[in-house]
Amino acid sequence: MAQAVDFELPLAVKIRKQIVQALNDFNMIEDGDRVMVCVSGGKDSSILLALLTEIQRKSQRSFHVEAAILDQKQPGFDATNFKAWVESLGVKLHVIEKDTYSIVKEKSKGATFCSLCSRLRRGILYSYAHELGFTKMALGHHRDDSVHTALLNMFYVGTTSAMPAKLLSDDGRNILVRPLSYVSERDLEELAEQWAFPIIPCNLCGSQDGLKRQRIKKLVRDLEKEIPNIYASIQTSMTNVKTSHLMDQELYNFKELKTLPSELPDVEI
Repeated sequence: MAQAVDFELPLAVKIRKQIVQALNDFNMIEDGDRVMVCVSGGKDSSILLALLTEIQRKSQRSFHVEAAILDQKQPGFDATNFKAWVESLGVKLHVIEKDTYSIVKEKSKGATFCSLCSRLRRGILYSYAHELGFTKMALGHHRDDSVHTALLNMFYVGTTSAMPAKLLSDDGRNILVRPLSYVSERDLEELAEQWAFPIIPCNLCGSQDGLKRQRIKKLVRDLEKEIPNIYASIQTSMTNVKTSHLMDQELYNFKELKTLPSELPDVEI
């Protein structure tokens, strides 16, 4: 029997308010939307799903929420208890069966799996949402994910980009929203312990050591000991971009910079 969640816990209320703020700031959900919450069986997307159903019940906007999980055919994958928990929220769970596990294991050949696995998952979920007529896809990425991605792109890729709160897919078929964009991972970890809902472990990427994202996470959390508000500060910097203080010549015309003509004051002779 799936354990009922307590939406009135102080931490649940805090996170729900942060989700509502993000929904409003970026106009993530509109009247008539059919929202597919992409759940992995982990803490982040599960909490998002639960709190989004609570928001739906209280919202003046009329929208529909369903959930979808990808069964990648990992050995030992069992969604039985998780499905019961999702259904206890009054939400339909779509289980999409695609054997990406074998593909990733074969193609990676000892390398880290996350990049290939993510691309395969994304393509399958995008197509499924489009085929079933969902107007929005809600992802469980939180504030810390966005910060880590920004630093990963700067350090390893050479781009200034992160995880936007709202995104139109490259092919124009899907709109992605990230309602947890203002929520810290530590708050999600604590609420997951308080709610004690069933979690499906990932034995594919979670078993690998030395991942770049884990190194970045450790770096920022170490710095957090000296700079307590480092996550909030980095996220704020993403909303306060000064293109004239960077070096992207497509965003700012450095070559044509000129001083303003000076007006000499009238001088009496």
